[in-house]
Amino acid sequence: MFNEYKSRRAAAQPSAITLERPKKGSQPAVVAAPQEAVDVDLQAHLELKSRLHSELLDRLNLSVIDKVERSELKRQIAALATTLLKAEGIYMPSDSFSDLVEELIHEVMGLGPLEPLLADPTINDILVNSYDQVYVERYGLLERTKTRFRDERHLLRIIDKIVTNVGRRIDESQPWVDARLEDGSRVNAIIRPCSIDGPALSIRKFSRNPLTADKLVERGALDEQAVQLLRAFVEARLNILISGGTGSGKTTMLNAVSSFIDVNQRIVTIEDAAELQLQQDHVVRLETRPPNSEGQGVIAQRDLVRNALRMRPDRIIVGEVRGTECFDMLQAMNTGHDGSMTTIHANSARDALGRVEQMVTMLGAGLPMKTIRSQIASAIHIVLQLGRLSDGSRRVISISEITGIEDDTITMQDIFVYKRRGKSADGKIIGEFVPTGIRPKCFDQLIASGVDIDTKMFMRKEVRP
Repeated sequence: MFNEYKSRRAAAQPSAITLERPKKGSQPAVVAAPQEAVDVDLQAHLELKSRLHSELLDRLNLSVIDKVERSELKRQIAALATTLLKAEGIYMPSDSFSDLVEELIHEVMGLGPLEPLLADPTINDILVNSYDQVYVERYGLLERTKTRFRDERHLLRIIDKIVTNVGRRIDESQPWVDARLEDGSRVNAIIRPCSIDGPALSIRKFSRNPLTADKLVERGALDEQAVQLLRAFVEARLNILISGGTGSGKTTMLNAVSSFIDVNQRIVTIEDAAELQLQQDHVVRLETRPPNSEGQGVIAQRDLVRNALRMRPDRIIVGEVRGTECFDMLQAMNTGHDGSMTTIHANSARDALGRVEQMVTMLGAGLPMKTIRSQIASAIHIVLQLGRLSDGSRRVISISEITGIEDDTITMQDIFVYKRRGKSADGKIIGEFVPTGIRPKCFDQLIASGVDIDTKMFMRKEVRP
């Protein structure tokens, strides 16, 4: 493993490491910093870790490092770190030394300072604004962490490690990139010159245990009646558009709703960065590809949607529509691929339809607006609007049905809506998910599809303040 330390492996047991205390009257190279000098002490620690990391890279056999067990790697890194620290005259408690060894393992094997944040199950998003400013989202609220990188070069090295692992690149000619980690977490990175204050990194963590509809009910995102209705829509093969703002839980909801699809149906998913966690076995996952260093080889979502139509799918699921692929998605929904789903960024159900119109007009085909709206009205049946409230919670704001088109205007009606009743003493939003009293126009289609649904769920319910 180590080119120089292979012969000393037996003498380097981590549990037996003891570091000498400095002799009386001598000054150690690193001393505990007072509270007002924490930043200086942290910078010194980061510089020390950087020096040790450089030494490790010089002495590690990187070609076999993935084959070495973590316990053995930790033992060998501890042995080398002990020797290097003694050579520099640096002394530290055994607990601090163990933490340092763990950080070095993260630098060698993982993503450095980000590893503890990635391992924390309570964190949903990791937002690196600069090398010395890292925020996380926990329980829907943002908070600043003590995590930091040594400098911009350190952060750039971590970004490069992420994008290289998925065959993508980031440099001055292509200063931003969408990528994903091995566990499926979604990553966006942007560097200078587009990012004025230095590299910035955003990570939307991949949930190892995807949120099911039942878990969403537990968290108050919607109620049992709404879940029953969504299940009926999916079983009746209605086309569903999930709309919401950034961080409102569109992908999570798409995963939950797609779990109602029959396991015997063939599903094709299309995404910019694969993050859907479908529970069925018969799934083909497609992912876009950015241009290479010569600007060639780009594969857009529209290309994949067109190709998916030739793959005999029962349902097509597009992670998110952002451009001209929206037209091809509408065509697929109108040509026998019933029960398809996608998401879109919009602040309301009506705005979502407006955005779909805009995306279709981006084709530049000169289609009349009435034709476009007729396509939308016949292709999309249900609009599921999500929202992220001021207390950080995510809720289904409305379940709306598209009922047709009148005088060039797409007509809609709300079936369920979220009614707010105010705020609690601790700042939490209080409200209920209630029916509007309107029975959906597609009710007969649900019955004809063999879906068992109780009409009582549509009875109007008043919300008392």
